[in-house]
Amino acid sequence: MRTFLIALVTVIWASAAFAEETEPAQAEPPMTFERLAAIVTALDPEAVARGAALEFSLADIPIIVIADPRADRMRAMVPIASAQGLTEADLMRMMQANFDSALDARYAVAHGRLWGVFIHPLSPLEKDQFLSGLVQTITVARTYGTAYTGGGAVFGGGDSNRIYRELLESLRKKGEAL
Repeated sequence: MRTFLIALVTVIWASAAFAEETEPAQAEPPMTFERLAAIVTALDPEAVARGAALEFSLADIPIIVIADPRADRMRAMVPIASAQGLTEADLMRMMQANFDSALDARYAVAHGRLWGVFIHPLSPLEKDQFLSGLVQTITVARTYGTAYTGGGAVFGGGDSNRIYRELLESLRKKGEAL
């Protein structure tokens, strides 16, 4: 399933890049709750609307999307784990990932739970941005405790590259005798 998510992100990004190169950009209509609901329902026909919230699943991951048109904001959230027992090291690692490897998704704590979230202004949100944000949010949830990433890229200047290099070097040293 992870391969599916990576492939989906790649197709979305490649499609957007190709479209920009081959034809003039056509503005999408502003995102509304109704349009968001139509996109979500296309992704999961069993999606349920509860007031300003949409509840659905992708790749067996539960997702909640909340939109507030008056504040012009939307939030896609994936529950990860209970926040009880998170250590200082856990919190530090998530903050590092928020800086350089979670991409547009973020780790967040609310109501005693650890979440993966994608937050964006509602009206300028484009369909492909929303889809990419969903994939990144699912990916930060799935990679919690391991890679802490929203996808295939790491924004430079942060701590994650050093952490990954140290892990790689550690593994290389363990494997030297083989």
